[in-house]
Amino acid sequence: MNAHRPLLLPVLATMLGLALFSVMDGVMKAASLAIGAYAAMCWRGLAGSLLTFPLWLWRGQGWPAWTVLKVHLLRGSVASVMATLFFYGIVRLPLAEGIALSFIAPLIALYLAAIMLGEKVRPAAIGGSLLALAGVVVIAGGKFDGPSDAEAMKGLVATLVSAVLYAWNLVLQRQQALLAKPEEVAFFQALVQFGFLGMGAWWFAPFPTGEVWWLIVGSAILSAASIMLLSWAYGRAEAQFLVPLEYTAFIWAAIVGWIAFSEQVTVPMLAGVTLIVAGCLYATRKPPAEAIAHT
Repeated sequence: MNAHRPLLLPVLATMLGLALFSVMDGVMKAASLAIGAYAAMCWRGLAGSLLTFPLWLWRGQGWPAWTVLKVHLLRGSVASVMATLFFYGIVRLPLAEGIALSFIAPLIALYLAAIMLGEKVRPAAIGGSLLALAGVVVIAGGKFDGPSDAEAMKGLVATLVSAVLYAWNLVLQRQQALLAKPEEVAFFQALVQFGFLGMGAWWFAPFPTGEVWWLIVGSAILSAASIMLLSWAYGRAEAQFLVPLEYTAFIWAAIVGWIAFSEQVTVPMLAGVTLIVAGCLYATRKPPAEAIAHT
C-alpha cells in the first residue's frame, strides 16, 4: 500500500490540471466565438508568454540546450495546431461532446507507437479501437438533426483531427516533462504557440477588443496553471497511470458547458462517450501474463 502513496500527489495534480483545462476550454470557446479560434489561440500565446516569462526567469533555468529546445519547438507547434482545431470544433459542438471525441487520443497513441517505435499492436487494441469507433459513430449520428448539420460535421471532423495530434502531444508531454521544469514548459509552450500562429496573424488574427482580452488573459492563466500541474505530474509518474484520468475531463466539460452555454448532455453523447471510454480501457489494459508479472 505504501508503494502507491507516491502516486497520490501526481494523480491529484493531474485531476486539478484537467479541471482547470476544462474551465479554460469554456473561456476559449467564448473567445473563439468572438474573434475566431485562430485569433484566440494566437493572442493567448502572447498573453501566456508575457505571464509566464517572469516565472521562467525567477526559476533561473537559463536558455535550454538545443536538444531540449527541439522538444519545446515540436510540442509547441503540434499543440498549436491541435488546440486551434479543437476550439474550431467546439465552437460548432457542445463542449462536452468535443472532449468526448478527443478521448480517442490514447487509442491513436497505440498506433503511433507501432509506427514510430515498432511496437506490436495487440488484438485488444484492435477490439478497443472498433468499440471506440462505434462510440464516435453514435455521437456523429446525433448531428444529423437539422440545418446545422454541415457546421456540426465540420466541428466533428476538426475535433477528430485534433485528437490525432493530441495523441502525439501526449507522447511529447511525457518527454518534455522529463527534460524541463514546469515553468519552462509553460513559457515555451506559450512562446512557440505565439511564434507559430503569429506568422498568420496579419490575415487570420484580428486584434481583440478590451472585453475579449479579458477572456484571453484568463484562459492564458488557466492554461499556464494547468500545463505546470500536468508537467509536474508527468515528471513524477508514468503516462500509463495518468492518461486514464483524462476521462474525468468529460464531467468538468459537461458542467462548464451547461453553466456557461446552456448545453445539454444528450443520450447519444452519453452512449458515445461510454463506448469510447470502454474501448480505450479495453485496448490499454495489460495482458494477463504482464499483469501477473507486475504483481
